[in-house]
Amino acid sequence: MSGDTKRLRAVVKGVGSALPNRCVTNKELEETVDTSDEWIVQRTGIRQRYIAGEGETTSTLGIRAAQAALDRAGLTPDDIDLIVCATSTPDYTFPSTATMIQAGLGCTHGVAFDVQAVCAGFVFAVSTAEKFLVSGSHKRALVIGAETFSRILDWQDRTTCVLFGDGAGAMVLEAEEQSVAAAGGNLPRGVLATCLRSDGRHRAKLYVDGGPSTTKTVGFLRMEGKEVFRFAVGQVTDVMAETFASAGITAEDLDWFVPHQANRRIIDASAQKFGIPTEKVVLTVQDHGNTSAASIPLALSVACGDGRIKPGDLVMIEAIGGGFTWGAAVLRW
Repeated sequence: MSGDTKRLRAVVKGVGSALPNRCVTNKELEETVDTSDEWIVQRTGIRQRYIAGEGETTSTLGIRAAQAALDRAGLTPDDIDLIVCATSTPDYTFPSTATMIQAGLGCTHGVAFDVQAVCAGFVFAVSTAEKFLVSGSHKRALVIGAETFSRILDWQDRTTCVLFGDGAGAMVLEAEEQSVAAAGGNLPRGVLATCLRSDGRHRAKLYVDGGPSTTKTVGFLRMEGKEVFRFAVGQVTDVMAETFASAGITAEDLDWFVPHQANRRIIDASAQKFGIPTEKVVLTVQDHGNTSAASIPLALSVACGDGRIKPGDLVMIEAIGGGFTWGAAVLRW
């Protein structure tokens, strides 16, 4: 195969984010929840989170994040023909939050749909959008992770309510021809490899105890924290290894590791297994808490905004969510 052989890749054009107006610190939580700042920080690394207020929903946060990503990409809603929104906290049972965002942006063409893989949702959404773009069926995609997890928390359960926050992040991907084997052995831009997994046998370890078909209620989040921690550290590294192999790189080649921001100890353990130094790990869990499908795009937006992630950088994203679902992807910015 000649060095100038081309193929379509899903290339990142811009990222954006949105947070609710209200920031809730651990100290503020101490006033209403039987917990302490020291306990939360020691076990999770979280210092604050943002909580959606009246008029702030998953779709309104998603619209703001999507518009910010479009602005950074120098594009308009008319340029988008695919919207994939990862969320576990939709505005309604139906229609999808993606269509709400589509309408809010004023986009009147293309297709919009939701992906449900809980905290791994953004990785699943990136992989899904990439398949559409490289097939040639669509040209530009908005990939969004948006959540209002505060609406499904049991605020009497101190082991879970302190962990989560609300927010949204978005990424614009564009189908673009890239060399299969770029000059000098450099990797092409775009999504290079993805690996997704799920195992429904673990539902009871992390789930919401309600739904239209079972209880006819929304329900609350329930979690066996120790079991989730054990599974996360053990299984996420497997998909990371497979994604590295598929992309033809090693952990040493990475410029940035952007994991799901759930727990500082899980992030540290995953990085250490591959010898990824702390200075290459993007951490935002201390500022946002666990925002489920929004956590990775929020972290990407922060790292792009402060100049850490630059064109040409190799970036890995990875996450694990209830179900369990888990996955990883490697992108060259």
